[in-house]
Parts: sequence; structure tokens; C-alpha cells
Amino acid sequence: MRLSTACIIAGVLALLVAGCSSSASRFYTLNATSIPAASPSTLSVSVGPVSIPAAVDRPQIVATVGPNQVRLDEFNRWDAPLQNTIARVVAENLVTMLGTPRVTMFPQTLSAEADYRAAIEVQRFDSAPGNAAIFDAVWTVTRARDGKFQTGRTTAREPAPERSYDAVAAAHSRAVARLSQDIADAVRGLDGTKP
Repeated sequence: MRLSTACIIAGVLALLVAGCSSSASRFYTLNATSIPAASPSTLSVSVGPVSIPAAVDRPQIVATVGPNQVRLDEFNRWDAPLQNTIARVVAENLVTMLGTPRVTMFPQTLSAEADYRAAIEVQRFDSAPGNAAIFDAVWTVTRARDGKFQTGRTTAREPAPERSYDAVAAAHSRAVARLSQDIADAVRGLDGTKP
């Protein structure tokens, strides 16, 4: 009788320990795209500030699960604040798209030092594993020497058919590449140069 009681207690303790242990967190990031490099130039661009919606301004990935419902995933997180990540990826994309190494993130440099500044306001950053990443941003590129600017909007719905956060991060990376291309086109337009 005592042996079976001891076995039951040991089994209950094992279940409690297993239930109390947490899963390891996984971290995700956005990446620059692989595109052919543009002809070399001497343009300089400062990227930022970048603002994002408060609903996604957190380390956890916010997954859209319905028209009016989201889920914060405690174990799947962004590796850095989204504002920094988006600015970094846009800057890395612009280095290749504009053919210049002189692309920095605001406020790491004085904006007066750059020929152009790209400010970005992300209005939607929806993540729906198994469906899509939806990205919507308004941006303004300003020429430093005279204050002339161009404002635009980049809207993208990139498929993420796999039910994984890897697929969602890759889809958001493609959306940020479209944003980067729109900004690069605006810089060239203000500069009077062709791609």
C-alpha cells in the first residue's frame, strides 16, 4: 500500500514539475533582401524616426487570429524593438538599392549631415501565421539642402501560408523591401538620378 502511495506521489510531482517548466522562447528578426546592387553613388540618407502602432510595440509577436482579436505569443518574440528593426532593414536595403554605403539610422547621426532623411510612420503591422503579413506605412523623404520633400504610402499584403513565425517574419521582410524600394525611388526622384 505504501509503495503505491509513494508511486502516486512521485507521479503527481513529476506532472507538476513538467507543468511548471516553460518552453524556451524563440526570437525572430526581419532581414534585408537580396537584390542586385545599383551603380555606386555618393548620396547619403538618414533613416528615421520610425513609429509603429502601440498594439505591436512590444517584444512579443502579436498574432492576428480574427477580425477583432489578437494573441500575444509569450514564447515567440522579436529580437529587438520593431522601430529599430524596421529602420535597420530599410537602411540595409537602401545601401544596395542606392549604391551607397552612406546610409545611417536616425538619430545615430545628425540629420543635417545626410543629403536626405526618410521618416516612416507604420500604421499597420499585422501578423497572421498561415495567412499573411499586412504592412501599411506612410513615409516622407526630405532633401536637406532646401527642404523639398516627397510623401508616399506603401501598402503590402505578403503571403505567409506556413503556420510559422518564420514565414511571418519573411513576409514582413518582403513588405519592408517594398517600402525600401519606394523610398529609394523617392530619393532618386528628388536627386534627379535614374536607377
